Amino acid sequence: MYETAYKFTGAPFQLTPDTRFFYSSRGHSRAIAHLTFGLAQGEGFIIVTGEVGAGKTMLIERLLSQLNRNTYAVARISTTQVSGDDLFRLALAGFGANELEASKAALLLQFEAVLRGHRLAGRRCLLIVDEVQNLSLAALEELRMLSNITDGGQALLQTLLMGQPQFRPMLASPDLDQLRQRVLASFHLGPLTRDETRAYIEHRLATVGWQGNPRWEDAAFAAVHAHTGGIPRRINRLCGRVLLYGALETAGVITGAMVVGTAEELAKDLDGAPVGATTAGDPRAGPAPQHRPEGPETPMTPRKPLLQRLADMFASQAPP
Repeated sequence: MYETAYKFTGAPFQLTPDTRFFYSSRGHSRAIAHLTFGLAQGEGFIIVTGEVGAGKTMLIERLLSQLNRNTYAVARISTTQVSGDDLFRLALAGFGANELEASKAALLLQFEAVLRGHRLAGRRCLLIVDEVQNLSLAALEELRMLSNITDGGQALLQTLLMGQPQFRPMLASPDLDQLRQRVLASFHLGPLTRDETRAYIEHRLATVGWQGNPRWEDAAFAAVHAHTGGIPRRINRLCGRVLLYGALETAGVITGAMVVGTAEELAKDLDGAPVGATTAGDPRAGPAPQHRPEGPETPMTPRKPLLQRLADMFASQAPP
């Protein structure tokens, strides 16, 4: 809706990862460097952790877009609320095996044969496991055992583990000492800084043809960072909602007050949180704006909630 109002070529703040919008922040650049180094080793484990919405999936999509699929066979597992045996079967299926109901011994032989087949075809096998913090210790041990498969002194499988911060203390468990010794590269993806948040917003807008309409006040960028803590998914959600409000108001300027009011409304609509609770406990988020400037440029108060206004608009356009 707001894409048309502002003459964008697409939605700049969609939640689905799209590598066209990849923003190379300092953290994302360092993460790419760690991934590149790890992949160059051709064995063991690479680990990337980060808060929910920090951009881990976007990072992997970016990495995969740069890999030569003639030299890599990639299997991805996103559903990790599974047992060790089921995780093994998912990995086996991901690399192209189709017989998954045999005994464990037969499946292991089949897995080795599949990996060797890829090696003979000139492809390295990369297993990507997301939401790894949900795995049991037994499932993680299963992954470690698979990393032992070699051929002629070369590892046949490399594994990339993606997860939330709580995976870090799991990995420190004495029960995972052998897996920990096989970690070649590890990185924690943090939030964007205040300056990076602004650059991230401008980058996504420019990707869809933004040329300054609507103009964003400095206070608007600051408010976005304050209410999202610099987490990209939260930024996308808030900015999409702000632009929708701006389109409904035919606003040519996005003000700090518009961002603050929309963030408060979003917190109540989606999170059930009280006003002002969006950044509690995150020292990196900075202080949230305490008031809204007065004047005609901030048509925020009083106003009907945005979702209700949309419902009313669509109802008024419905045929009698």
